[in-house]
Amino acid sequence: MIDNLLDLSLFTRIVATGTLSAAARELGLSLAVVSKRLAQMEERLGVRLIQRTTRRLALTEEGAVFHEHCLRILAEVAEAEAAISRTRDSVSGLLRLNAPCAFGRRQLAPIVAAFGRNHPDLRIQVELTDTVVDLVESGADIAIRYGRLADSTMIARELAPSYRVLCAAPAYLERRGHPGHPLELAAHDCIVLGDASGADWRFGSGEDELVVRVRGPFLCNQGEMTHMLALEGAGIAMKSIWDVGEDIEAGRLVQVLASYPIPAAPLHAIYPHARHLAPRVRQFVEFLGERLRASWRWGRSDVPRAAR
Repeated sequence: MIDNLLDLSLFTRIVATGTLSAAARELGLSLAVVSKRLAQMEERLGVRLIQRTTRRLALTEEGAVFHEHCLRILAEVAEAEAAISRTRDSVSGLLRLNAPCAFGRRQLAPIVAAFGRNHPDLRIQVELTDTVVDLVESGADIAIRYGRLADSTMIARELAPSYRVLCAAPAYLERRGHPGHPLELAAHDCIVLGDASGADWRFGSGEDELVVRVRGPFLCNQGEMTHMLALEGAGIAMKSIWDVGEDIEAGRLVQVLASYPIPAAPLHAIYPHARHLAPRVRQFVEFLGERLRASWRWGRSDVPRAAR
């Protein structure tokens, strides 16, 4: 059985050049190797492929049939390689994304739409959830997440800056007052994300870190609901500046405890591996990062200080 493409290439070069020595030179092999491999092919096939004399070579009838098949097989292999090379830089197929709900609706949707317009052969599937999913199990190509990467088996690429802020509606602050220190949050209505009765909100870092246990009348399993409740004056919420920056600029929300910074949580694109990324994944990550960095306008002006 012939199981090596080199044998097929060798045989076709012998036929094309007319001599074993010329084929050997083209393939960078010794004459002895070419002669031996031809003999091994004939032995495996059980037929003589080429009649060899001191002056010339001539295909046998079986050799002519074999040569025709070799040319067709090598042509198909070349066509397959060309097809893969074309798709290597082609943005097509299905791109599967996973992102937080609020970020997906406010920031990701226009970027995904623009990327789709640039690549009409691409289909994009977006799953929005505030629950951290297993990328391998879910089949997603990319997950967009805030903060550091917990799973060291994944690849994380920082896309853009981000930080969290505490914010509340003017109506709430008029009714309950502005807290002057993180410890005063215990006396306020804090909107908790998750299903636990309370949450730990962190301020500062290192030796200056302060952890405050907060509680409130509202527990939400979805980040956008905490945003809506804050706008309704229900309490103080901890949100990414990407989610509430426009509301703070417009006065619909007011930043609380701005001089007590919360640890930064940059936006990351997370994917299972870095080698041999499909063009659709690689180019979308580049496009997403460029668009997010271009739209960033919330330079952090608060100065870290001890929260004790």
